[in-house]
Amino acid sequence: MFMKKETKISFKHFLEKFPKVKLPITLSDDSHHDFSQHNPPLPALMIEQFLIPLESNEIDEFTEYIPCFRLPKTEKIHAIVYWKAALLNYEYVLLTFDKKGTFIDKQIIAGTKTKDNALIRSVATIDEDWIIYMAGGVAPTNDETNYDAASTHTINLELLANGKIIHSN
Repeated sequence: MFMKKETKISFKHFLEKFPKVKLPITLSDDSHHDFSQHNPPLPALMIEQFLIPLESNEIDEFTEYIPCFRLPKTEKIHAIVYWKAALLNYEYVLLTFDKKGTFIDKQIIAGTKTKDNALIRSVATIDEDWIIYMAGGVAPTNDETNYDAASTHTINLELLANGKIIHSN
């Protein structure tokens, strides 16, 4: 009788799916198209091993993950961004890990979602100092051209050298 050997992917191999980018970089509604054209998709086993355990919401078989990039010049940590597409919810997620691959922190930094008949959109720019400038707003889902500028809000986050993501307003 043979036992099925559990396949485990190395953290290093997982990180290789996220190319380092030059900062600053901006994430908008359409940025994931560029990433999906240049970065191969994450294998299901990588998603199961490294991303799903960190999810707070239930995942279905239609949820899609696209590796976007890894932040450069991170000496004590690894910081990656991926795009997650679920039903009516699209998110750019920043994850941080220590050098051994232990999870440190997680933050949604941009995306689009629907809530209470409204479309909530946010964009983010990550600068050379790991400051993340986020701006978002709301439009009615039945009329995307009727954006209310008064609904715009901004948030600044900072990625610290220890991998923690903090508000820096």
